[in-house]
Amino acid sequence: RFDRFSLRHPPKQIQKRSKRVSSPVLIMALRVALNKATSGNVASALRRNFGAAATAESVDFPSYVLRAPSTDVSTLDSGLRVASETVVGSETATVGVWIDAGSRYETAQNNGAAHFLEHMAFKGTEKRTQQQLEVEIENMGGHLNAYTSREQTVYFAKVFKKDVGRAVEILSDILLNSKLDEGAIERERDVILREMAEVNKQQEELVLDHLHATAFQGTGLGRTILGPEENIRSLAKSDLSGYINTHYTAPRMVIAGAGAIDHEELCGLAGEHFGSLPTAPKDGVEVAMDPAVFTGSDVRIRFDSDNTAHVALAFQGASWTSEYAFPLMIMQTMLGSYDRASGLGKNVASKMCQEVAEHELAHSISTFNTCYKDTGLFGIYAVAPDNKLDDLMWYTMNNLVRLVHSPSSEEVERAKVNLKATMLMGLDGHSNVAEDIGRQLLTYGRRMTPAEIFSRIDAVTVADVKATAATFINDQEHALAAVGGIHELPDYNWIRRHSYWLRY
Repeated sequence: RFDRFSLRHPPKQIQKRSKRVSSPVLIMALRVALNKATSGNVASALRRNFGAAATAESVDFPSYVLRAPSTDVSTLDSGLRVASETVVGSETATVGVWIDAGSRYETAQNNGAAHFLEHMAFKGTEKRTQQQLEVEIENMGGHLNAYTSREQTVYFAKVFKKDVGRAVEILSDILLNSKLDEGAIERERDVILREMAEVNKQQEELVLDHLHATAFQGTGLGRTILGPEENIRSLAKSDLSGYINTHYTAPRMVIAGAGAIDHEELCGLAGEHFGSLPTAPKDGVEVAMDPAVFTGSDVRIRFDSDNTAHVALAFQGASWTSEYAFPLMIMQTMLGSYDRASGLGKNVASKMCQEVAEHELAHSISTFNTCYKDTGLFGIYAVAPDNKLDDLMWYTMNNLVRLVHSPSSEEVERAKVNLKATMLMGLDGHSNVAEDIGRQLLTYGRRMTPAEIFSRIDAVTVADVKATAATFINDQEHALAAVGGIHELPDYNWIRRHSYWLRY
């Protein structure tokens, strides 16, 4: 539930129905490859600055990047967007609905409604009972699932090629015709409360929820996805139907597919089954997004009986559309991650992880970079012995501030290669591709090609890393959440003081 990073780009006008999206970057890449084959000279690339063009020293795209399948995007008359990537020869497909609505768009009174609706979608519709729905999916050999995040709600199905039409019809049925039976709502309360109990047993989930609550206190991003217990016990059918009427509109939805998908057929299915979607909320009033306000603060839940501490330390990060988005990804890769149970030991590339391993300061440590529409969180999550926290925080802060002053070109280049590999490996499988398409379309209205991704990564320089670290880390407020044996964890002012070096 703590969102992973995914590539994004500023909004761009969607092509009208049945027009293939063309990428100037891909065209540039093909021209470069042709020039290289004829003259051996490589030309120019795009700078990382979003929407700005500049020159880079060289561009050299691997053939598998140039051969990447295209993404077809169409917009129906209602404003519903349909996007797909066809994989020739595939016999299976993933198709789903990505909705620009999550816990961030809730109020304190209906917090938890989006997640509650996710549960209710599978409890029967006007056409199908819960059992009929489950049997139909099983007989297809398919898989139907959903998840809710802070900014998006997703319903998707994995099916055989011949069942794509049935999958789209089922998705429309559970989204548009859910019964929201009063008895089912009452039964589902206990299910969600049990889910909450299980989530709270996972320390990482708990700590990261506390981190959001303190970093974005008083705003929508500070609320949990499941909602407070009192809301789960009190949400009524009117709250759920009100949320649907407000947020489930055609312009806020994307139907995305990957694998054995014919784009024209998918557009036809979308028009047939989702044609009744309203183009605006029933009351005619669009709900404005609650702006995120970062507050330097911490929350500490101390258990002296526990000999392990779970600590999340974060600075305010960048939005998906920020010019700092890719440099922050590079910085995340440079800082890296370490787990004592892994075979690497002290031989990890990250300097921070090397020092943690050499001094045995933590059981595990990882860097996270979470982006939202207008803000983000960049920081460290660590699981450490209670008597090593003072040293751990010193080495961690020292390595964070080091990025402001002395990152090496070798570190940056290695991080670029690792980031490219991570990006491409994250697209293995139709489900991952469909998710990438849906999330990018919701946020930017288009999908970046692998060639453009590589260009943006390659354009990041050591100077960019320094400038980004100076903007987000150097002498900046932080948010911290810690649970467990934290009696040796330094206080807020100590950490704040170590967010800069006096020697410079």
